[in-house]
Amino acid sequence: MTTVVPTSEEDPALAVVRFTSELAWADAGPEAAEEQVNRLCLEAQESMVMGRWMDLASLMLTSADLMFSKVSDKDLECIFTVICNLVTKPESLDEVHEMTKLISGKIIQQPNDKPAMRLKILFNLYNLLENPYSRFFVYMKALNLAVNGKVTEHIIPSFKKIDSFLKEWNIDIKDKRALFLGIANVLKESRSSSKDSFKFLTKYLATFSGEDAHTMDEAKEEAVRTIIEFVKSPDMFQCDLLDMPAIGQLENDAKYASVYQLLKIFLTQRLDGYLEFQAGNSALLKSYGLVHEDCIAKMRLMSLVDLGSNESGQIPYGLIKDTLQVYFLTFLLLDLWYGLFVVNVLQVS
Repeated sequence: MTTVVPTSEEDPALAVVRFTSELAWADAGPEAAEEQVNRLCLEAQESMVMGRWMDLASLMLTSADLMFSKVSDKDLECIFTVICNLVTKPESLDEVHEMTKLISGKIIQQPNDKPAMRLKILFNLYNLLENPYSRFFVYMKALNLAVNGKVTEHIIPSFKKIDSFLKEWNIDIKDKRALFLGIANVLKESRSSSKDSFKFLTKYLATFSGEDAHTMDEAKEEAVRTIIEFVKSPDMFQCDLLDMPAIGQLENDAKYASVYQLLKIFLTQRLDGYLEFQAGNSALLKSYGLVHEDCIAKMRLMSLVDLGSNESGQIPYGLIKDTLQVYFLTFLLLDLWYGLFVVNVLQVS
């Protein structure tokens, strides 16, 4: 297959139309193929002369699925470079955005077919755009493609630049929610650190501050998810979830009040409080994938930290033993573990 190379004799867009048309009609016979190729090229020329860039983009994307399955990655990238470049033609930002929606929609249609290449094409489109909101739109499509195509490793590095992206895009609260939740989903899919996913979930929940009850209801499922992620995490011991309205709404919720109670126990009580809760809610814990032994281990650490913050001077051994409900040998092992934990915290801080 010959790579499409723009020359001075033919406009790159017209060359792509000719190339893809010949590919699409290759099995129709020479005469029929020539007739259809000429027709499509003429239609493309008319669109170019009249400045109908949206029509031209639509025409060029007609055989998009065929291109992904029939041509090499090199040819594919070249073809879509020409197609994506059409967004630089219109003067109207609205038209540019509509073209962006059309092109990106075609790119993500089959996320399991060459997903890494599709993601690369999306980023090429992103870089050609000047309109901040159109850039945000493409980035959101890239997030979804990364998850659906299981190529999250290609987009995760961009998360380090999210703060600068937010300044550039200047998006509203609703779009920020979609962004933060999308990133959290990518991190969950990639099995990255639970802290990373938790960070963006809390950013998402923070956007619901001051909202009415109807809007707040939208955040319930993710509020529960955030609580469960905190409880599951073996290396997160502090958070401000109880101060968030999106979390607070669960306290008296008919369905999720027990989940809120669990969070409150982990943040404000000690091991005995958890054990009492677990005795009456073991099925609930299992339904959220929480392992009782892991919860006990985390609550022992949190209880020990709580003892250290509330007791002046040395903590009596008996108080530690009763609070943590452990025998001497287990306590020694736990003490070593806690010592390593404290050292690690001090190093990080």
